[in-house]
Amino acid sequence: MILETERLWLRPGTLDDLDDCFAMDREPGVTDFVQGPWADETEHRAFIHDRITMDYGPGLGYWSLFRKTEPDSFIGWVLLIPEDAVGPEIEIGWRLKPAFWGRGYASEAANAVLSHGFEKMKLDSFIACIDARNIGSLAVARKIGMRHHKTDSDGVRYAITADDFARRHHR
Repeated sequence: MILETERLWLRPGTLDDLDDCFAMDREPGVTDFVQGPWADETEHRAFIHDRITMDYGPGLGYWSLFRKTEPDSFIGWVLLIPEDAVGPEIEIGWRLKPAFWGRGYASEAANAVLSHGFEKMKLDSFIACIDARNIGSLAVARKIGMRHHKTDSDGVRYAITADDFARRHHR
């Protein structure tokens, strides 16, 4: 299922995106606040492979992002998957190449995925788990209407319900 925004195409991630995802993760700053096997190239590639190919259930997964003005040029991804790939809560997340930070692409893509989750899949709520030092991602969470839910040793947890989303989009 391809999603569309004013400036972006979002299509389900495929193994064709593996090299782009790997290259993005290797750019300075991209994985600074995310735990993962980033130091070992083989483990890192296997992690991306597993995340792309895992069956998260109907309507869930990773979407690769492309600007409409450059539809063949990968700029990042947004996800809607069970938290930490196991659940039970459904998590939304995003990662973009640094060249595209601060332009509103993450919130634009995240809004499209939230809309898909709430309106098409009829899900009740989503969470985002963000490192407290990741100012950019915290701003995206707030911009898409998520509210601070709690802070613990894993970071800051934001949440949004279907009702919150509907109220925000029907003002």
